[in-house]
Amino acid sequence: MRDLCLDSSHLEMLDRRFYELRTASPLTNAVLVSANERLACEMGLDTLHLRGEDFVKWLNGELVLDGSKPHANAYSGHQFGYFVPNLGDGRALNLGRLGGWHLQLKGSGRTAFSRDGDGRAVLRSSIREYLASELMHSLGIATTRALAIITSDTKVYRERIERGAIVMRASSSWVRFGSFEFAYLGEHKERHVKMLADYVIAQSYPELKEAQNPYEELFFAVCDRSLEMVAHWQSVGFMHGVMNTDNMSIEGKTIDYGPYAFMEAYDRKFICNTSDYEGRYSFENQPYIVQWNLAALAHAFGAICDIEVLKSYVNTFIGRYKKRYYELMREKLGLESACEDDAALILGLLSSLELNEIDYTDFFAQLSHAKFHERVSIEWQEAYKERLQKESQSDEERLAKMQRINPRYVLKNYILEDAISHAERLDFSKVALLLEIAQEPYEKNEAYESYSASVPKRTNIRCSCSS
Repeated sequence: MRDLCLDSSHLEMLDRRFYELRTASPLTNAVLVSANERLACEMGLDTLHLRGEDFVKWLNGELVLDGSKPHANAYSGHQFGYFVPNLGDGRALNLGRLGGWHLQLKGSGRTAFSRDGDGRAVLRSSIREYLASELMHSLGIATTRALAIITSDTKVYRERIERGAIVMRASSSWVRFGSFEFAYLGEHKERHVKMLADYVIAQSYPELKEAQNPYEELFFAVCDRSLEMVAHWQSVGFMHGVMNTDNMSIEGKTIDYGPYAFMEAYDRKFICNTSDYEGRYSFENQPYIVQWNLAALAHAFGAICDIEVLKSYVNTFIGRYKKRYYELMREKLGLESACEDDAALILGLLSSLELNEIDYTDFFAQLSHAKFHERVSIEWQEAYKERLQKESQSDEERLAKMQRINPRYVLKNYILEDAISHAERLDFSKVALLLEIAQEPYEKNEAYESYSASVPKRTNIRCSCSS
């Protein structure tokens, strides 16, 4: 590990108001839970780097590599619709860049932005983020990733006493919508918003450097990437659970995995977050919340752009989202061409899934092998068969494409709970197994075939924001 060097030069582009230099508070008796060798290879790390005491010390904040300037980022955010000016990385430290990856320790102790928090993360939530972010990557959905997890004897107090943990997260950017809301505060909003926008363009959108109006184009690009992200969420049945503006990535990546869930028995109104008392972040609301968050971002960008131009673009979001969503759903159904009645076919299917409490992932996995779920309506089956007659591709071609699009496995909450309960007893074997599933969600494997079955009715487990 000590031969590695991180790059922190990007901090030179920002005022110190955007971050605080801070050292980690290591956990007690830290042990490695899991390391993501596939991501390590993408980063250019040798697998030897993942073994030994130095790797665990690095994850625990005890070892600071050359070039690293550990720091916590400042940002604001609309949380459940209400603006909170002083947020930030309350339990995370950014270590610097390795190649194109910004590395971050989550759960490494208090920072200036911890408010009343302890700066810690628990093993439960760290495992959930580690595995889900890898699955989303395998599903082709823009996301942050995670390199490794450690746990410890450190006690963390939530609803109960839990093991403290740290997950090393990796992303090409950790800038959030809330980062721009923070930049907008105070007397020098134009200078600070412009400074942050220049930083984001340099880091994440270099193709916009020579644009005629780079700041407007940056905003449009954020809208487009966010649209693509949420359309994919809806198509795979993913629920984020806490879509505050501080949990929205400026790169349109899925970020901050908290009380998320993958759809089990289809329920468009399902609320996966027990802290979401009004259902603001229900499954069906997610596209509309992305639009709402973009409107909040537009307000901050108004310091350097024509706000009316930005608002006009935000107003096109839902129409464009629906177009993209129906394209993705047609692909899941194996339909290459577009027909006028496709939206009605898709909505009819979703109604049948909901009425008959059919597992969302299992339905599409079966359909990808030319099998209708036993409870889906006969009327829909006949309409689908009739629609297939308008396709020019062969059945073999269609099914092969569907099997590459529709996952056989997703990490539903009851599956994760089983792995977490073992890990809390320091048995990490099921975390290793679920990492394999997360990295190969389309391929049948007898070792974990039981995870492809419809969910038992006792589940639809919901989570709180505590982590």
